[in-house]
Amino acid sequence: MMRTLRVALAGAVIALGLAGPAKSQDYPSQPVKLVVPFPAGGGTDALARWFAKGLEAKFGQPFVVENRAGSGTTLGAGFVARAAPDGYTIMLGTSSTYAIAPNVYKKVPFDLKDFAPIALVAEVPFVLVVNPALPVKSVMELVALVKGKPGAMSYASAGIGTQHHVNAELLKTLTGIEMTHVPYRGGGPALQDVIAGHVPIYFGDVSTVMPLARAGKVRALALTISQRLEAFPEVPTMHEAGIANYDASAWQAFVAPAGTPPAIVVRLNQALLEVVQSPETQKRFLELGLRPLTSTPDELAAFMRSELVRWGKVVEAAGAKGVE
Repeated sequence: MMRTLRVALAGAVIALGLAGPAKSQDYPSQPVKLVVPFPAGGGTDALARWFAKGLEAKFGQPFVVENRAGSGTTLGAGFVARAAPDGYTIMLGTSSTYAIAPNVYKKVPFDLKDFAPIALVAEVPFVLVVNPALPVKSVMELVALVKGKPGAMSYASAGIGTQHHVNAELLKTLTGIEMTHVPYRGGGPALQDVIAGHVPIYFGDVSTVMPLARAGKVRALALTISQRLEAFPEVPTMHEAGIANYDASAWQAFVAPAGTPPAIVVRLNQALLEVVQSPETQKRFLELGLRPLTSTPDELAAFMRSELVRWGKVVEAAGAKGVE
C-alpha cells in the first residue's frame, strides 16, 4: 500500500542546519510542546511519549506531550497550524490528520500548507477486532452476520474522519454490508466500549489492540495490510480472510507550524532520524508490529500531498465525504 521511505539526510541538508542563525543553533532553549490530536491512552499518544523521551535525550530539554483531541484530530491540528512558528510547538499526527479528515469534513481549521513537514516516522497496521461475545471467528463469518442484520450492527471509531472510521467504511464498500458508525473522541474510549460489549466491532492500531486480543478481551480477525506481521503471525491479512483489494495502514509524521525556521526543522529531522534508527526503537517497533520509516522534510511534504489525493478517492467511494 505504501512505499517505504528510508532516506538518509543529504550532506547539503545537514550543512543547512549547521549554517542556521544562532537562535536555531541554540534550539531548543526551553521546553517544547508536542501536540497529539488524540486523547491520552491511544497508540499515537504512546508513540509520541516514546519519541518525546528520545528527543529529550538528544536536546536536553523537555518535550511535553499535550493531548488536544476532537473532530477527527482536526482540533489539535488547527491549534498547531495557528501556533507561533518558532519550533516550540510541534505535532505528531497521522494519516487521519493530514490525509483523511480533510477529505471527510467540509471544513477543517488548517491546510497542508499551514505545516512545515519534519519527518515521517512510522507505518501503523490496523486490526479488525470484535467483542469476544460476538459469535464470529473470521471476517467472512462477520460479514455474513452483518448481512443477516442489515443496519442493526454497529462499529466504533476514534472519531469521524479517522483511520479507524475509513477502514470500516472501506470494508463496507468492498463487501456491501451495512453498519452504523459510533464515533468516539479517541481510540481509547472506543476500545473500552468494545471490550465492555457496548459496540461489537472496531478497527484498532495493532500496538493497542493485539495485547488485548492475546488477553482475550477482544478477538482479532484480520490485519488491514497485505502481509502478516512477525510480531503477530497468528493474525491473517484481509486478503487471506477473503476480502480482496483490502490494503490500508496508518502512518505517523511530525510537523511544525509553517514558517518554522528551516534550520530548526532540519535539527528536529536529524534527531528523529536518530531516534527511529536507534536499536531501542527498532526493537520496540518490532514488538508492537510497527514499521519504522524515515524521510526528509521535502519527501514528507510530497508524500502528504499524494496521500491526500489517494485517501480522497477512498473517502468518496465510501460515501463518507462532506461531514459538517
